Amino acid sequence: MIPPILPTYNRAPLTFVKGEGSWLIEADGRRFLDLGAGIAVNALGHAHPDLVAALTAQAGALWHTSNLYNIPAQQELAERLVEATFADTVFFTNSGTEACELAVKMARKHFHDAGQPERTDIIAFEGAFHGRSSAAIAAAGSEKMTKGFGPLLPGFKHLPWGDHDALHAAIDDNTAAILIEPVQGEGGIRPLPDQCLKGLRALCDEHGILLILDEVQCGMGRTGRLFAHEWAGITPDIMMVAKGIGGGFPLGAVLATERAASAMGAGTHGSTYGGNPLGCAVGCAVMAHVATPEFLSEVNRKAGLLRQRLEGLVAAHPDVFTGVRGLGLMLGVTCKAANADVVQAGYDALIATVPAADNVVRLLPPLTITDDEIAEAITRLDAAASAVETA
Repeated sequence: MIPPILPTYNRAPLTFVKGEGSWLIEADGRRFLDLGAGIAVNALGHAHPDLVAALTAQAGALWHTSNLYNIPAQQELAERLVEATFADTVFFTNSGTEACELAVKMARKHFHDAGQPERTDIIAFEGAFHGRSSAAIAAAGSEKMTKGFGPLLPGFKHLPWGDHDALHAAIDDNTAAILIEPVQGEGGIRPLPDQCLKGLRALCDEHGILLILDEVQCGMGRTGRLFAHEWAGITPDIMMVAKGIGGGFPLGAVLATERAASAMGAGTHGSTYGGNPLGCAVGCAVMAHVATPEFLSEVNRKAGLLRQRLEGLVAAHPDVFTGVRGLGLMLGVTCKAANADVVQAGYDALIATVPAADNVVRLLPPLTITDDEIAEAITRLDAAASAVETA
């Protein structure tokens, strides 16, 4: 008999009832060090006092009005994002999946209104993950994402990761945009080299097409810059944001230049909940921390410390691990053993990590993790690796 909750998740047998900073407390009282952060969502950790205060204050004033009316917190958050990024305008969503939907619509509407309605194709890449809506799975294109859900939304070309010749050959008169994650998350923590991101920007400019970046997982300070593309010194035309922007409250956004967004007039898109007072109040509190140079400097310092300790861990367990990759506090440990076994052993050692493709274990701790917690994380990962070795 089917359970009350649709059985689409392969859940670990854990029930967390409370969070404190970098820690999760299980119903039986055990304390887990959280190196998953809700899959890069809890950027400021669990129950951060400033986020609790912002949410509580807004909840006591006004929860929801819809986008039929002005929302002061939405205006404030949009202005903060515009001031801190390449963007001229922002549309708020509830998730990264919804951000993908709008990014696709925006790119195609841009060329439609520019008198080039044939430009509808969007180039995407193997290993990508852009969400689970019809457009998002069509953009990813993998059998795992698409099997059984056809017919798929047309207009996507899928290329091998890192194949420059295939990329140049794929662009034609029907191409509207290139869609890519600066760091693949679900694909196994694969950073796009700076020179490749610069090359994509130049290629889009050469052919008059749009560059769409998916920074849902790698954005909001995760790599040590507010957004990962900043390391390459380029800017996109459209960018998808979610996860960390709400610090745990469901919130997403599409950021865009005026040129890319100019066709999206009244009635072309909408959201009942997107950018509501609760979400944007929390988003403003997140931005007050994450967008500061001091905070990002600390992310980089702690990232260097964690990576150094992880390299030592890999060297100590060559039968379990093969390497470390990633940027900032978006790191992946490549495994020789099955990554699922490493994750499970981590649960036994009271540490939570996240599996990914390419036999990788993702480490996505709260950006507020402390030096002592990093040391404790290595101790617990070492215990997990030792358990895998002796299993």
